[in-house]
Amino acid sequence: MSLYFEDLEVGQRFRAGPILMTAERIMQFGVEFDPQPAHTDEIAAANSIFGRLVASGWHTASVTMRLLVDGASPPVVGGIIGAGIDAISWPAPVLPGDALSAETEIVELRLSRSRPDRGLAKLRTTTTRQDGTVVQIVTANVVIPCRPV
Repeated sequence: MSLYFEDLEVGQRFRAGPILMTAERIMQFGVEFDPQPAHTDEIAAANSIFGRLVASGWHTASVTMRLLVDGASPPVVGGIIGAGIDAISWPAPVLPGDALSAETEIVELRLSRSRPDRGLAKLRTTTTRQDGTVVQIVTANVVIPCRPV
């Protein structure tokens, strides 16, 4: 069921996952999009500040986007239309074997001042690994259509 702006409430939460992060997936993403040794080579990664292979933060963000589409975001009409990110942080690394899940909370809702047919929602998404360790926090703004009159 797709939701309109009027169907949402501050405090609502949405959850999805897990997605398994394998060494192969981490290195494949790293080679293509963030070719730094900590993300691309297990031996070289041993000499990084992490001391082992870790996923790129951008890989974590991409997996989180998949989790948002899979249900960790309100299922709004027209899909997730981003209007910007206020903050993103990676408090802990993602390791091979981690299973990532995401939970999103609606923290703010407001009608658009310039477009009366839509509203804006501020969403805080927390991505965790299987033991509950937080690996990413992102606060983003999304555009959500209002119910047609």
